[in-house]
This record gives sequence, C-alpha cells and structure tokens, in this order.
Amino acid sequence: MIRQWYEPLNFSERLKRTFSFLNIAIFMVTAIFVFSEFRFDWAENLVGTYLASTNDLRPETGAVWEAGKQTSSAHESLNKIISKKEDTRQTVHQASTFSFLASSIVPGEWVTLEKQQFKSLYLALEKSTALKIIEPAQLVWLLKGSSLDRIFCEGIIGGIKIYFIDSENRVIKQIDLKKEDILEIENGDKPVSGKLADMAGFSGRTYPARNFFDALFKLPPDMIPDLIVNPEALLAQEGKITRVGIWNEAENGYIKLGFEFQEKNSTQVVFVKGREWAVWQVSLNLKGEEN
Repeated sequence: MIRQWYEPLNFSERLKRTFSFLNIAIFMVTAIFVFSEFRFDWAENLVGTYLASTNDLRPETGAVWEAGKQTSSAHESLNKIISKKEDTRQTVHQASTFSFLASSIVPGEWVTLEKQQFKSLYLALEKSTALKIIEPAQLVWLLKGSSLDRIFCEGIIGGIKIYFIDSENRVIKQIDLKKEDILEIENGDKPVSGKLADMAGFSGRTYPARNFFDALFKLPPDMIPDLIVNPEALLAQEGKITRVGIWNEAENGYIKLGFEFQEKNSTQVVFVKGREWAVWQVSLNLKGEEN
C-alpha cells in the first residue's frame, strides 16, 4: 500500500499537527478578530467610512430599493392629487351661488366651469347687482356669439378669478371677484338695523314714506318699474315703511334707495336699487312738493 508523505503515521502525530504553533496562532488571531468586531464594531465603521467617502460618486438615492419606494410614494401622491381635484370639481359643480363657489376653491386650484352653470349663477343674482360681475349684453355675446370654448375658475387669496377661453386657447374675458364683493353682491338686499338719519350716504336726502310714494306715483306708469328694480326685498320685510332715503351717488347706472321699516320696537333699513334716470325724476317731483 502506498502512503502519502503528508499523512500522519499515528494518533500522536495527528495531535501534534493539530495543535501546532501555526494552527494555534491562526486560531488566536481569528478569535481576536471576531471578539474585537463584536466589541468595537470596527468593521461596520470601516464600511461606513468608505461609503461616506465615495457617496459623491454614487447615485443620489444610493440604493436600488429606494427607487421602488419613491415610485410607490409618487403613485400615492398622484392618486391623492387626482382624488382631491375630483372632489373639488364635484363640489364646484354643485355650487348654487358665487360665494359658495369662492369658498370651494383654495388658492392655486383650477376648475372648469360649465357654461350653463355660470349662466345659472349669474341669473340667480338681482339685476342691478349682477352688473358688478359682468354686463348682461357682454355675457350674451360671450356665451352665444363669440368663439368661447370653456370657462376656467382659479382660486386666489381672498377670492376667485374667472377666465373665458376661446377655441384658440386665448383669454377673451377675465373677471376678478373678491369674497367680500361677492357677499355684498349676493346679500345687498338683506335688512340692516338702524335708521336712515344715522347713515351718512343718505344725509339730507330722506323723505317721509307718504311723500316719496306720492312723488313716485306721479311718474309715468312705464317708468315706475325702473325705480324699484327688486321690489321682492321690500315685500318680504315685516313692518311698515316710515321713511325713504336716496343715496348721494350713482353706480353702474343705478342709485341705491333705503327704505326704513318700523316693526314694534325695532327699526331696519332695506336697500334696493333704481335706475339712475328714474330716481332723478322722482327726486325732481320730491323737490317740487317741498317748494
């Protein structure tokens, strides 16, 4: 039988080879290496130092698994944006007033308005106050005669902007509406507590109710409807009219009239508007009665 030269001859020889100086030295070095790693974490620190020093040479995210995480986050953000935009669109399309429309859109949001919806919002306003938004003839042209393609509503700080866009994507009309202006437009016929004598705009231009209506009924019958454009606000108010005031300025072809109502122990004023030329005519009749 042929023996290999490196095979030990007996157990004693095997034991000597196993516990030789070289093997013991390798074992001790390995043990020290492992122990020092558990004790001082020098391997992790060494790797971390290397990665930090080479960070500029690697992609910004630094790891493949970050790409998947970022993609998932992007999809979630996009879904939230789409969902929020759809909720806003539905809320806007349910708006029945311009004030509700303005409160439904936050600054920076854009929503498409249906032409029919804008027309309904506009027609719901009292005629004289609707002029503060857009002149009726101009709206007729935009909706029925121009090349209007769509209407955009943009939320801004403190209000909204409405853009009329033609088929060539040009803005052919822009309307800026502040929330306080919208509230004034929509609530202009709400009664206000107080007396006409205490309101500076009516100073020296208030008359007993009987005198005012006597002067009114002297007008031609076809002129009277132009003097009180929205009588519904007066008919809805409780109490009795005691005085009527004429505002000292005209606005958009109308002059504000104040009707003072007395009911039990309270006094309220309801504001309506009359066409400027009709109000001036009744003012002449009132001055004639005074003379």
